[in-house]
Amino acid sequence: MTTKHRTAAFRDLPKRFDELCRHFPLRPVHDGVGLENATEVIHSLAGHKLNKDQEDYLEALSELVGAYEDAQHAKNLSRLTPLDALRYLAEENGLTASALGDLLGNRSLGSKLLRGERELSKAHIQVLARHFKVSPALFVGG
Repeated sequence: MTTKHRTAAFRDLPKRFDELCRHFPLRPVHDGVGLENATEVIHSLAGHKLNKDQEDYLEALSELVGAYEDAQHAKNLSRLTPLDALRYLAEENGLTASALGDLLGNRSLGSKLLRGERELSKAHIQVLARHFKVSPALFVGG
């Protein structure tokens, strides 16, 4: 488990990339505390006029946080049933039932799928996985 890090005010943060790395090392985020620590550093840098080293550091740290959040999001989705995953992804992406049907080639199909009246075909699963940029396994019942 990661220990809590106290973040300095922007004026107290180092200006050079290597000094920033000594202050808060660039490492993959593994847990909630690590996420909180990294987010605090990001917030300390964001919104300020940064030099090139600070911009590079902020970008690298943001990518590490993004990777952790993506992994957590995928883990949370994997606990859903295929129908719940489809409903969630459609809602999160502002995809209406008719737009979902259009995506799958039959306008009325979207509402039938979302109500659980129709099953996803292998072709539907492939289209949805590409569209939402997720693993096809998300839409396959276990």
